[in-house]
Amino acid sequence: MRHGLSGNRLSRNRSLRKATLRDMAKAVFLQERICTTRAKAKEARKMIEKLITLGKKDTLAARRRAFAILCDHKEVSQLFTQVAPRFKSRNGGYTRIIPYMQRGGDNAELAFLELTEKSREIITNKKRVKLTQEEKDAKDKDKVSEAETKPVSAETAPKHSKADVKSTPKAAAKPKVAPKLFQRKAGGE
Repeated sequence: MRHGLSGNRLSRNRSLRKATLRDMAKAVFLQERICTTRAKAKEARKMIEKLITLGKKDTLAARRRAFAILCDHKEVSQLFTQVAPRFKSRNGGYTRIIPYMQRGGDNAELAFLELTEKSREIITNKKRVKLTQEEKDAKDKDKVSEAETKPVSAETAPKHSKADVKSTPKAAAKPKVAPKLFQRKAGGE
């Protein structure tokens, strides 16, 4: 029985769950925003908040504890030098979960897990701009002129054509032998 045990098991055993959450934390520190299921986002949020709190302390012991979780020196140094200093004035609430949509295959609830303080602007959707016919023609001419001026190197040139390839005579077909299970015995049984 699971009396008093908190946390979602995410249909994984302990080691796989730990690896999943670690990889999600690394992705959030690297990209600042990821799309995942809502249940995974809630569990990963706990780990990320603890790691950022460790990063704000910036002691050797804190770095070692963070390395024990992340298992990557590069990610740990990024956490302590780039991510955690952004949250010095904030006491918790380093991440947010934004509901997104239902996944098509299994109807799982998707959500964005992101850091509240970002170092760069995240582009969600690019606005489509309708081009006039003149702009489309100019764009097509640019593509054609690039293709004409591009030299063909030895690496990109075709090495041979189908006519150059000689067909090799096929080896004489060997008679198929039935497996031992299906062969009749000579004794007439």
